[in-house]
Amino acid sequence: MKKVAVIDYGMGNLMSVWRAWQKVGADAEIISSPAQMEGADILVFPGQGCIVDTMALLKKTGFDRAITEWISADRPFFGICLGLQALFERSEEGGGVDCLGIFEGSVKKLRLPREYKIPHMGWDNVEFQRGVNDALAAPFSSGDQFYFVHSYYVDTPRADIILGSTEYGGCKFTSAVARGKLAATQFHPEKSQSKGLELYAKFLELSA
Repeated sequence: MKKVAVIDYGMGNLMSVWRAWQKVGADAEIISSPAQMEGADILVFPGQGCIVDTMALLKKTGFDRAITEWISADRPFFGICLGLQALFERSEEGGGVDCLGIFEGSVKKLRLPREYKIPHMGWDNVEFQRGVNDALAAPFSSGDQFYFVHSYYVDTPRADIILGSTEYGGCKFTSAVARGKLAATQFHPEKSQSKGLELYAKFLELSA
């Protein structure tokens, strides 16, 4: 049974993420310090809230360096919502904040026609891109729906990491990325019912 470490850095939708990984057969544990990453097979970075507070808490706890080193070693990593956004260079939120800088790109505020609500909340389509991580995307079809809650989105020039994209209010944004043993989504798999659990299960299988 694979050991999944779910990071608790003071923010995030922890219990539903923990339960979802348990449900797909992982030995999931919530951890609150980098030292507890010892022995983990998969690192999960959940997130909801403000990226400014998130980055401050990551630095305070030391998770910023621990996450960067984990990803640099190409160990299995899954990021969710802010756990996706934090992987890029900078976010506009809160007047601007530097993020982990794993990938080129920035996080921008959704600026949409008045008839579209912000945050973007609810079910929406994900268009999966072939050739990025076909094994992870294999169970899914473009148009499969997942659950979103966000006001900011990733804008990246790195077409080679874009696993999925979504369009809302005329804005097409990156909704999933993958590289090596890393995957991250703007949507919340733990809130996406059977499709979300299927994504976790496939990631778990590929991490074997």
